[in-house]
Amino acid sequence: MDFSRKLPIGIQDFGKLITGGFVYVDKTKYIYNLAQNNTPYFLSRPRRFGKSLFLSTLEAYFLGKKELFKGLEIEKYEKEWIEYPVIKISFGSSSFDTYERFIAVLDNMLNQLEKQFSLDKKSDVPSVRLQNLIKSVFEKTGKQVVILLDEYDKPILDAIYTEYEEKNRAELRAFYSPLKDCDKYIRFLFITGITKISHLNIFSGLNQLNDISMTKTFSSICGVSETELKEYFMPEIEALAKEQEMTVEETLKNLADLYDGYHFTYDVEGVYNPFCLLKCFFAKDFGYFWFESGTPSLLIKALQNQPLELSTLVNGRYVKEFQFKEYDPDSKNVLPVIYQSGYLTIKGFEKEDRMFLLDFPNKEVEECFLNILLKKFITVPYDDMGLEISNIKNAIRQKDADKVLSIIKAAVADLPTIVKKDICENYYEAVTHLIFRLTGFNVISELQSVAGRSDIVLTTKDSVFIFELKMDKGGDFERIASAALEQITSSGYAERFAVSGKQMIKAGVVFSSDGKGLLGWRIE
Repeated sequence: MDFSRKLPIGIQDFGKLITGGFVYVDKTKYIYNLAQNNTPYFLSRPRRFGKSLFLSTLEAYFLGKKELFKGLEIEKYEKEWIEYPVIKISFGSSSFDTYERFIAVLDNMLNQLEKQFSLDKKSDVPSVRLQNLIKSVFEKTGKQVVILLDEYDKPILDAIYTEYEEKNRAELRAFYSPLKDCDKYIRFLFITGITKISHLNIFSGLNQLNDISMTKTFSSICGVSETELKEYFMPEIEALAKEQEMTVEETLKNLADLYDGYHFTYDVEGVYNPFCLLKCFFAKDFGYFWFESGTPSLLIKALQNQPLELSTLVNGRYVKEFQFKEYDPDSKNVLPVIYQSGYLTIKGFEKEDRMFLLDFPNKEVEECFLNILLKKFITVPYDDMGLEISNIKNAIRQKDADKVLSIIKAAVADLPTIVKKDICENYYEAVTHLIFRLTGFNVISELQSVAGRSDIVLTTKDSVFIFELKMDKGGDFERIASAALEQITSSGYAERFAVSGKQMIKAGVVFSSDGKGLLGWRIE
């Protein structure tokens, strides 16, 4: 490996990256494309996906720093290099879990901007200060202003589902209001965030905002595409292959399985998470880095707010665009938060009905996601559960369904306090599926057959486990378990596997409708 190649792990400043000689995946063609008109843009991407670096690149471009772009693609197109005043606001580096902290950070940012442009503070109201800032900079320089707004939604997401969420949202709504009124003073406006929150809730009146988050032209505007991976990182790929004693082809497959798979619309090239990819190249190891780049606290808060979502998140699901594109603070739908945080991505598209298939982007995110859920939704201490998963895997290999279910019974002995008893059927099915997914075997829930859907089907190279889950609802356990087994047979759940030659294990499993866990099972 050429050790003179420097990997830009965590570097979000374009100038530092270029002058420091770091490897740069050239995204400047997007800069020129966007800058050709005055349309206000919005881009949603998960954290640590390169949004801040892209905004820094935009900043350098509009400041006319031509020297930083030497040899980059934009040199083919840009000939004028006009300098504009740039107002850059970023909420990415602070915490906003209380309203008071949000106000303090906002005041400090405005103080710094006023100092940057040698302006006096003429009001204590943030929105008035922003409006004065835009107008004054325009009047002082004689040029329209470029506004770059990074992580616009973090003050809301940090306080999501708390008493401060509405306060922070109301304050942001007021703060952003000058963006419409000052339109004639603005040359270019670019806004990034994780979740697109309804314009009516945040960007009051800014209905002309052009959301490019799901536009094919800009699908690879952040992150590293498959093409870019091979174009820019072959020395790192070859070094990783050598360290792992693999071929380059095997290494590329492992990289794709672990870090690729993000699709921000349909029928486009997959995109790698750049942070995880660079960490892998630096360590020369296929590690799991998602916990360093993801937002598990946001995920947990979202699932606590709507636990029913647990049963639909552990399987791929088809949804309409409106169901995941915008976060509505007044809705119980947490899918936009989960999707735009990067835990789910677009994996398929049915054109006729315009239905999008959402699923995990790759193995790394799936395992991290499932481990987060497991830690929150079972009663067995998490440190012990890792060993129990290993025991379940061994029991499955030995085709010992009794042992498998005994371990699961211990894990779901009682409903966690965050789960309501009236939804325990969904909870038990989802957590059972979750535990099975962590074994690494092929697991499918709600597998369609001729006469119905089987609850959970797990397959190995030489066996098929079919689990039919039932709630006791005050009935006799033995009768319910027997009825579950009969349903597997009468509904033909096993017929599709009859020609496989694999051993068939059927289990009728009964859970308590009072939240008391797994009551028992029958196996044949």
